[in-house]
Amino acid sequence: MTALDKIVPALAGAIAARGYDTLTAVQEAMLEDRAQGRDLLVSAQTGSGKTVAFGVAIAPVLLGGAERLAQAGRPLALVIAPTRELAIQVRRELEWLYAPAGARIASCVGGMDMRAERRALDQGAHIVVGTPGRLRDHITRNGLDMSELRAVVLDEADEMLDLGFREDLEFILSAAPDDRRTLMFSATVPSSIEQLARKFQKRAERIEVMSDGKQHDDIEYRTMLVSPSERDQAIINSLLYFDATNTLVFCATREAVKRLTSRLANRGFRVVSLSGELSQAERSNALQAMRDGRARVCVATDVAARGLDLPNLDLVIHADLPSNPETLLHRSGRTGRAGRKGICAIIVPFHRRGSATRLLKLAQLDSTVMSAPSVADIEARNRERILSDPALSEPIGEDEAAFAGELLARHSAQQLAVAYLRQQMALQPAPEEVSDGPVRPHDPAKGERPDTRFESGTWFRISVGRKQRAEPRWLLPLICKAGHVTKSAIGSIRILDTESRFEVAPDRAADFARAIAEHGSGEKGVTIEPVDGTAPPAPEQTREFRMTDDKPRPKKKHFDKAPASAPGAARAEKRKLKKARKKLGAA
Repeated sequence: MTALDKIVPALAGAIAARGYDTLTAVQEAMLEDRAQGRDLLVSAQTGSGKTVAFGVAIAPVLLGGAERLAQAGRPLALVIAPTRELAIQVRRELEWLYAPAGARIASCVGGMDMRAERRALDQGAHIVVGTPGRLRDHITRNGLDMSELRAVVLDEADEMLDLGFREDLEFILSAAPDDRRTLMFSATVPSSIEQLARKFQKRAERIEVMSDGKQHDDIEYRTMLVSPSERDQAIINSLLYFDATNTLVFCATREAVKRLTSRLANRGFRVVSLSGELSQAERSNALQAMRDGRARVCVATDVAARGLDLPNLDLVIHADLPSNPETLLHRSGRTGRAGRKGICAIIVPFHRRGSATRLLKLAQLDSTVMSAPSVADIEARNRERILSDPALSEPIGEDEAAFAGELLARHSAQQLAVAYLRQQMALQPAPEEVSDGPVRPHDPAKGERPDTRFESGTWFRISVGRKQRAEPRWLLPLICKAGHVTKSAIGSIRILDTESRFEVAPDRAADFARAIAEHGSGEKGVTIEPVDGTAPPAPEQTREFRMTDDKPRPKKKHFDKAPASAPGAARAEKRKLKKARKKLGAA
């Protein structure tokens, strides 16, 4: 007996027609004897097929042994999802799954026409899918009658609690019949979920589905270290280099989504955006454009991090570093679903590489460090893509052969090949120039990081360090001004106790050295000079301590704490002198 033989026949036929030959681990768990007829608390990772799993699990109680459902009246099942997008997606999945059973499915989600939802409920529905707030509104207004409810499903329960829907969930569950089945599905089971389960479930069976491989085993992680000013260029080049069928780009804020969407659209990418400020109609149109191929890139905030299942989503780009491991996993989990391989690119500014390493370590993920794809990398990929185009090896029809003969009679084979090549290249936006800087591969699990940005770069020292409150944000402009270079020529900056050291690109080091030899640093009391050799300094230096007396120090004309360009340095010095004068006057 196969796993499909254990499923209600109507649903088994729908699954077979869909092309499923095997079930996922969470779907098979719903067919085990211990799961039959009981309340369930299920934890499974994202992308594991949970919608089909709970659809299969509640089928026996809905059909009651019949092959098809009776005429729709009051709802028999209620599915609650945290977001509008996930609720609509769940409805879409249940529609094909329950189509042979004759199920009528209604949705109640925020942002949609409430009157249309009310009419659909009045006409009758077997299953209702909705978001907590809108469902509570319908119950309060007597639009949703749950008196015949046989099953309630909470999808992404942990996310609903994180979004503040606990009160709405408790209201809905309290209004449902006591003899219902309650199924809670969640990626994680924190204490808040366990408390909710104890309150509203009866002798629930705890089912934890572990993946056969390690977490996100079907996702290849790439960490791209870039200059902060070249983040957008790195994103554009990543889109061109990986050339994924569909790509999801995550930003931290709505403004960042709008700005990046505009830039990508101006560069010729077919792009849509997804954020909380959009209306439901706009969000639905954006997702539909991705599904039907009118768009290939979606720029989104974390509103899209859970539950969305876009077809052929092969690439996820983190334009902004996630704030925690859970967000990283949920964002990345949009790709590599149902056995399909995916790539996750994390764009990391140089100064945040330590944060990225810690984030990956906490998420227990391995990532390959790489530089942003260069123009040469993208051109090489394009050449390979054109040379291996399947269209070049397809059989030639009779009509096509005749027309091809006319073309060859009028134009040379080389001219035709060049025309085809130009046509193919015109379809792709032009790549961006990014700073050269080979990155030494490292192991994030060991907390290692590259010691140098440039290969064979030259190191210089500047006579200010931690004791002078040196910071890269004001050291970098000072260094660039002194050496007459741009910030792209400056690599790693290491701040030690009494000095700081920085790296200059090999092709600019000689000019930099001449500039500081002629004009100095441009700041009184600050010196810049080459470091003997080109090896990077040790990451840690022993601090120096010296005893000082309590007497106020006279004002020094040379640089004592920070250059004039340091924010607030002058004001701090004035306050110290004023305090010292008061102390002397009191004495």
